[in-house]
Amino acid sequence: MNHPVTVGLDGSPESLASAEWAAGEALRRRLPLRLVHVRPPAPPTPPGGVDIHHWEEKLLRENREALEQRHPGLSVTTGHITDQDPVHALLDACDAAELLVLGSRGLSGMAGFLLGSVAMATVARAAKPVVLVRAATAGAGAPGAATPAPEGREVVLGWDVRHPNDALVEFAFDAAERRGVPLRVVSAWAPAPALRYEPTAAAGGNLEPSTEELARERAETLEGLLRPWREAHPGVEVIPGVPLGSAGRELIEAAEDASLVVVGRRRTSGLHIGPRLGSVAHAVLHHVSAPVAVVPHD
Repeated sequence: MNHPVTVGLDGSPESLASAEWAAGEALRRRLPLRLVHVRPPAPPTPPGGVDIHHWEEKLLRENREALEQRHPGLSVTTGHITDQDPVHALLDACDAAELLVLGSRGLSGMAGFLLGSVAMATVARAAKPVVLVRAATAGAGAPGAATPAPEGREVVLGWDVRHPNDALVEFAFDAAERRGVPLRVVSAWAPAPALRYEPTAAAGGNLEPSTEELARERAETLEGLLRPWREAHPGVEVIPGVPLGSAGRELIEAAEDASLVVVGRRRTSGLHIGPRLGSVAHAVLHHVSAPVAVVPHD
């Protein structure tokens, strides 16, 4: 059974942009697309004061028809979620999907129903990958701004080589391969505090590895971990990097020309109880304009 690419709609420009992005992703994966409207427990009055049920049906019907017209061959189904907590409803929809796509505004402007705490809670708890998509920068927030931000030329993967995992890397290689673009792998790091004060030769010489030596070791580790993935995906150009600095900041800078940014989320994280987003994923979701895929892993 082919699980669909599922997208949550609330009528905001960002959710409409996410539907357009999800349609392209469904075609790339040769999967059906499912549009799901999630109604909050106390839904606001639709524009013009029309009946909420009529507005929901119209939203789904018009978007389904528009997507089918723009993407011939795409199979689109629709559905409503009205009687559940929104986060639980989206998590259920995600469980039945290949991946879930939601709209996002980062830190700018007023968020639609699915763009704020509901979206972030869903990302933090989903069992499948979740992609957050922004509307085009020039039109974000304007009526009818329903196109994703322009796609760049690379897929960017943020990878902590201290915790390698297959799910995250496979998702990134697969995304680059389907798009026919390079994969930039960013493995940022910082030396331990004690190594930031290297002893001088006059004080007895360097007793600890230098920053340059640590960077070289990090690069060698990354190359070794990438080797089997390069062999499995020979058509993907890989651009590895081990910049010295904050992982979040380095990923944000690398994402300027990205078509997709891929980050991981550990299902359990240290002493924290329950699902949560790590600091790197949180920073990327709020500051990167490209679509961001958050891939859960052990």
